[in-house]
Amino acid sequence: MLAKDTAFYFLANAFSAVFGVVNVVVFTRLFVADAFGDYLLGFAFATLFATFLSSAIKLSILRDQSRGDGTDVRPLALAALLLCMLTLPLGYLAARLANLAPAVAVTSIGLTVAVLVYDTSQELLRAEQKAASYMRGTAARAVLVAGLGIASTLFGRTGALLLTAVSIAYLLATLSFWRIAWGAARPRFDAARLIEMLRSGFPLTISLSLLALSGITDRFLLANLAGVSAAGQFGASLDLVRQSLAIPALSISTAFVPVTVRLLATKGAPAARAHLEKYLEILLAATLPACVGLAIVAPQVADLVLGPNFRSVSHTAMPVFAAALLFQILTLQYLHTSFLLPNRTSFYLANTGSIIAWNLVASYLLISRFGLMGAVWGRLATEVFGFLNALLLSRWAFSMPFPLRRIARIAAAAAAMGAVVAVLEMFSGAYGPAALVVLAPTGVAVYAATAWLLDVGDLRAVSRGLAPKLLRRDCASLGRGGCRDGAASPPAPASNGRARGFSAGAAP
Repeated sequence: MLAKDTAFYFLANAFSAVFGVVNVVVFTRLFVADAFGDYLLGFAFATLFATFLSSAIKLSILRDQSRGDGTDVRPLALAALLLCMLTLPLGYLAARLANLAPAVAVTSIGLTVAVLVYDTSQELLRAEQKAASYMRGTAARAVLVAGLGIASTLFGRTGALLLTAVSIAYLLATLSFWRIAWGAARPRFDAARLIEMLRSGFPLTISLSLLALSGITDRFLLANLAGVSAAGQFGASLDLVRQSLAIPALSISTAFVPVTVRLLATKGAPAARAHLEKYLEILLAATLPACVGLAIVAPQVADLVLGPNFRSVSHTAMPVFAAALLFQILTLQYLHTSFLLPNRTSFYLANTGSIIAWNLVASYLLISRFGLMGAVWGRLATEVFGFLNALLLSRWAFSMPFPLRRIARIAAAAAAMGAVVAVLEMFSGAYGPAALVVLAPTGVAVYAATAWLLDVGDLRAVSRGLAPKLLRRDCASLGRGGCRDGAASPPAPASNGRARGFSAGAAP
């Protein structure tokens, strides 16, 4: 059941990421930089405001609805959603203070409502382990955002119209699974329980809101200091890199972190650290070569994916964003586990708050001096600072291992891949998006071969363990007589931890 649900969630995230890239491809061609900048700023504000309003409600759903003891939090959650509507005028004022244009501010508040209702409904599906419905809702949203976003260009090509289309897409997607999530629930206003929901969810609300704010501060600074068009170009490049690289890291984290928590509780810190070493190795083995490869072929990817108004900036910005995202992944998906294990939630606030303060200062100084590229380098400086700050805090929470030999093997494999691809790009004569047909497969092949030679992630042991299983499957597909000379009965794979890809003593 757990494996099946995990597969549904992974497919949902992957499907959403693919359509996220599709939206970048389409929208940067249909909209000029100013209009796309309005859309990105409005969407960022709506996401932040919805996070602030929904965090306590979602925590209550996760804590109470997931118990399976007959507790039904849906009537209370509906009442809380209705009360959230009272804050919308204040949200509009905040959007105007953030220097959003009046039409963009209004439509961003409409999107806030749509995101709030959609995310809360999806949280109910997760709490009740309705993973298939969750996946269908995610797919419906992704398709509707793309379809209605394109359709909105029939009426005009402004950021406000695109925000309106996306709002409708979120609401229609929510309607597609509303009955499954909410059933026949009706709002029930219970003042005592609503106050308790707000009180218990306040720390999480602040933490998640600060985290969301840390990711968008530089966009609003850039819009105010260099113009909305610059913010649109900045956001298009950053979102393309994030959509391309974040999903594998999130999927790996989803698989490893719960096991680490269980190992710490049952076998103690040594077993948890051994597991964390393997987690970091696999996380880096998946993300480091992807970041290096994307940085090298950024011009080709930008020319293939982005519209003409966004390409020149992306040629320079995407390699920097790829490096920044690597530090962000290490901070959020690895070092933040240090705060989770001993339940030091105050460290999340310390790390995120310091990141915001650093981002404000660094981005302001760099944008004032260098304009758009100042914001790009400010993003890298912020992620490096966040990583170093989290690393320092982890010394007081749960000391995280950094196995240097494993990291060195991954770095060597990624460096070999990068060198081959860079040389091939220089001397092959291939240029533009067509070059990706040669460069991408070559990079994958070189990294895979080098990783095998260096035994990254115990790749040889894993392959030896899988080979007999694959052989048995192939023989079974051939039927009787399909395998000869005893090939249908290969020796069983080793059953120790390393054969399954885990360090000895760290297998869950």
